[in-house]
Amino acid sequence: MTAKLTPKENLLADAIAYFAAYGIGDASLRSIATGLGTSHRMLIYHFGSREGLLAEVVRTVEAQQRASLAMLADDGLPMAERSMRLWHSVAEAALSYGHLFFELSAHAMQGRPYTAGLKGDLIDVWLPPLTDLCVRGGIDPAEAPAYARLSLAATRGLLFDLLLTGDRAGVDDAIALLHRLFLESLHSG
Repeated sequence: MTAKLTPKENLLADAIAYFAAYGIGDASLRSIATGLGTSHRMLIYHFGSREGLLAEVVRTVEAQQRASLAMLADDGLPMAERSMRLWHSVAEAALSYGHLFFELSAHAMQGRPYTAGLKGDLIDVWLPPLTDLCVRGGIDPAEAPAYARLSLAATRGLLFDLLLTGDRAGVDDAIALLHRLFLESLHSG
């Protein structure tokens, strides 16, 4: 039996679907509320502000990506194929939410109050599952945290590249090269 969603969870799910379909742009809280079929007061009640709603959307999409990573970690595929599947999932999500992600990441770097919860979710929560994936792929456990951090940073950089240039083939080639370099380092060590 599936648990019933709270009104806040329903609004968040609707907001994620809305932003995927229409983007974020400069939409006001009122126009977002209209698009979601609710009032701006209800969004303020649940999320505090437009920025609070957007931060919660990013946190949720990031959590969904980590869930995809967890499923891939247990699928029995070779590391290279597992990594490429994760890349394709993350790249597709970035095409819908990437602009919001990078905008709110900048806000988190500036210490804006509504991003306090988001700040820890941008790096710290990604490192343990990525480190585990690296260890499962054969990377020395002592070096796996550095590989995980490099992988996260390179992936985010390539997502930034994708959003700025639209060059999907170029960023796909670059991530494939990164994966090959990781694999070669395993065989040379």
